[in-house]
Amino acid sequence: MDITYAEALVVIALTVGFLGYQYLRRRDHRRRLEILHIERMAAMEKGIPLPELPIDPPPSAWRRPPGPKTPLAIGIMLTALGVGAMMALAVFTHERYWALPLPITMMGLGLILYYRLSVESASSDSAGRHGR
Repeated sequence: MDITYAEALVVIALTVGFLGYQYLRRRDHRRRLEILHIERMAAMEKGIPLPELPIDPPPSAWRRPPGPKTPLAIGIMLTALGVGAMMALAVFTHERYWALPLPITMMGLGLILYYRLSVESASSDSAGRHGR
């Protein structure tokens, strides 16, 4: 299998893009640290006591938890994608390739089953706790 020039160029472009993004993110972080340091030093020179500030808030502070229906939505999307890909492969290839997207379909069905079981267990837990 020969690697063409175009394929190598795509890999190089993706790598440069990823590394450039990481560099810019770290540069902005370093700039924020420098500004914070300058502000704190100026406050110390003036004798203003400053509380310790976290450099970055923890990820749990700015990420909200996923909704309870997220597994259902992802499961429906994966199942539809897998079934559609299987149908397309069955129609256009006329060979045994139709089963290749089967793992994607099974993951989607598994997420739908997980959602169904978690909703039933949550409703039975709440009924048991409230004495209904």
